[in-house]
Amino acid sequence: MIKTDILIIGAGPVGLFTVFEAGLLKLRCHIIDALPMTGGQLAEIYPKKPIYDIPGYASVLAGDLIKKIEEQIAPFEPTYTLGERAETIETQEDGTFIVTTSKGTKHHAPVVAIAGGLGSFEPRKPPIPNLKKYEDKGVEYIIREPELYRDKKIIIAGGGDSALDWSIFLTEVAKEVTLVHRRTEFRGALDSVEKVQELVAEGRMKLLTNSEIKEIHGKNHVEAVTVKHKTEGNRKVEVDHFIPLFGLSPKLGPIGNWGFEIEKNAIKVDNATDYSTNIKGIFAIGDVNTYPGKLKLILCGFHEATIMVQSAYKIINPEAKKLVMKYTTVSGVTGFDGVKKEQKKAVIKKM
Repeated sequence: MIKTDILIIGAGPVGLFTVFEAGLLKLRCHIIDALPMTGGQLAEIYPKKPIYDIPGYASVLAGDLIKKIEEQIAPFEPTYTLGERAETIETQEDGTFIVTTSKGTKHHAPVVAIAGGLGSFEPRKPPIPNLKKYEDKGVEYIIREPELYRDKKIIIAGGGDSALDWSIFLTEVAKEVTLVHRRTEFRGALDSVEKVQELVAEGRMKLLTNSEIKEIHGKNHVEAVTVKHKTEGNRKVEVDHFIPLFGLSPKLGPIGNWGFEIEKNAIKVDNATDYSTNIKGIFAIGDVNTYPGKLKLILCGFHEATIMVQSAYKIINPEAKKLVMKYTTVSGVTGFDGVKKEQKKAVIKKM
């Protein structure tokens, strides 16, 4: 039985950052994740994708952000159960919880924080008859390694942030980038749309709107695709890779059967107080939750984690008179031994 103060389900950026905020209050954390490594979707799906809305960074690669957060939480010595999915939860007589994983590992904690992102997920695939034949043979739904596209001709389909961002990014890598979208309006950020338009005007990217990919051609690998325009009909375009980026179809998995109030595949929480669920002692933070005005941004998840641990402290320490928030600019960041990170390094060096 693994015992901890806060049991965090999900090792993505929000789950990891929770360790930092909890550590400032001297609360220990243990993290469960179904993936065999930390980082969640940022590490598994798009480690090389740049992120632009993290304070202090004009741009940071998703994988690098995870590394930086891990450095930040290192003084608080989090522990992990990786490669195991949280399957069941049992409420004990004293109000604490036992969470058991897919491999039978049991975890005991008075507070559970669900930071599972989108949950388990799979890419949304376009209705192209011979699509499956070319999967991993020039058709990719997730960009894990941009160098795969070095000096290649690629077509990206989609109209959201992911399609826009990757199209922009890969102009620096690929020989030719074509973005195909079935409408003329995009769902992504305005600055990304403007950047795409700039690249098209400079001749560094091709943009086909009011268009869809209808067929893929090639013997053993993608060699070309048929693009259908709303009014101009079909045209065949030679490519090396076709990347449909229509988002992910999320599923909560076993967590969806734990008795939470669910709305549109997300856990309803009380955002007026502390992002608590309808079960006392269990919170949901990050993309896994929903409430009026919810924004699915990493930045917002960081805020939710910060507020949540304040309530977690009161549950774990019910007799504490008052929790006084301390500014890190005054108190610094110390590990559980009370030694500041810089001081701890110096002590180890002396020994």
